[in-house]
This record gives sequence, structure tokens and C-alpha cells, in this order.
Amino acid sequence: MSAIETTQQLRSMYLPAKERAVKKQMPRLDHHCRNFLALVRFAVFSTCDAEGNMDASPRGGEAGFIKVIDDNTVIVPDWTGNNRLDTFSNILDTGRIGAIFLVPGVDEALRINGVASLRNDEAFTSLCEVNGRFPKLVVHITVKEAYLHCAKAIMRGQLWAPEAKVERKVLPTMNEMLRDQIGQTEPAEPQEVMRARHQTELYSTK
Repeated sequence: MSAIETTQQLRSMYLPAKERAVKKQMPRLDHHCRNFLALVRFAVFSTCDAEGNMDASPRGGEAGFIKVIDDNTVIVPDWTGNNRLDTFSNILDTGRIGAIFLVPGVDEALRINGVASLRNDEAFTSLCEVNGRFPKLVVHITVKEAYLHCAKAIMRGQLWAPEAKVERKVLPTMNEMLRDQIGQTEPAEPQEVMRARHQTELYSTK
């Protein structure tokens, strides 16, 4: 098998994109995108730094945590994480972002590409209050492209199918895996203890 090295080689292997697959890309959010975002509970942000190094980072929250400001503006609150700040550093470097948004039980996804910035304006953070807490900042996305992605990938993966669910115990705990990866010597934190600890930190701003 040879490597595919040109767009011409690639295109020769596939049929042309269907007309509606091309036309569905919009420069703004319509009411269907807004309705979809109101139900989103999980998203993945893709960013890169000035050297082209890539990062993909998950975001999650209760339905409604994604805030639509207008047809070209979406904000996403930042809550406690690992403090690596890879996504944020990349946004400061390039201001570019691609995101995919998922609704549990819905096989289609929403994709948004645009320009991102970091904002801590009270006008934005105040919109993201949870249990009396407010995020330190939000990711402010100016939408350049928005379109619905077909259901095939999630259908192939049976992402929402009960029979596809994996029991957590088939893998080592997170802390057991990290212990092996970074050479820790202390006992690994049990999974149930870790989950209980995370539960108290879900909306922390530390």
C-alpha cells in the first residue's frame, strides 16, 4: 500500500461530496444550531499553537452550559481541570478553534469552527453561574462555520447503546494507570474515592 500524498490522489478514491453536505455549512448559527446547543452536555475543543502542535480537550456540563450570545457568538465556561491550560495557551497563540458538540442519545453532532478568545468580563461569567459559583473565564467563540454532522460515526460506535457500555472495572483505575506511567510509588487512590473527590470539585474555580 502506498501513501496518499496529494489531494488529487485522495479525491480520485472518493465520489464528490453530495450537494447538501457542501451547502449545509453556514457562516452563523440558525435556530436549529441554537436548539442543539441548548441540549449539549459534552464538547471537544481542538486548538493548535503557533508551531502547529495540536490539542483536543473535553468540556462538559449540564444541558445549557453552552451559552449562545447571538448568531455568531458562543461562550463556554471554564471550570476546574488539570491546570495544564493547553487549550488556553493555544488560543492565546493562534486564536483558532474547532469544536464538536454532542447531545446524549442524539446520533448527530454539531461542528463549529471559528475564532476564540479568553474573556473574564462579568457580563459573560455571570451568565454561567452554577450553585452560586462563577467561572474565572469563558472561552469566547466567534462562529465562522457551523454545520450538523451526520449520524454514521456515532452509529458505528454505538455510543449511546446500552449494550455497548463498558464496565469501568475492565480497565485499571485512573490513578493505577498514572502510577505506572509516571513512576509513582505511593498507593493508588481507589476509583470510588477519586469520583467522590471529583464530585466536590466539579464547579471549583481553583
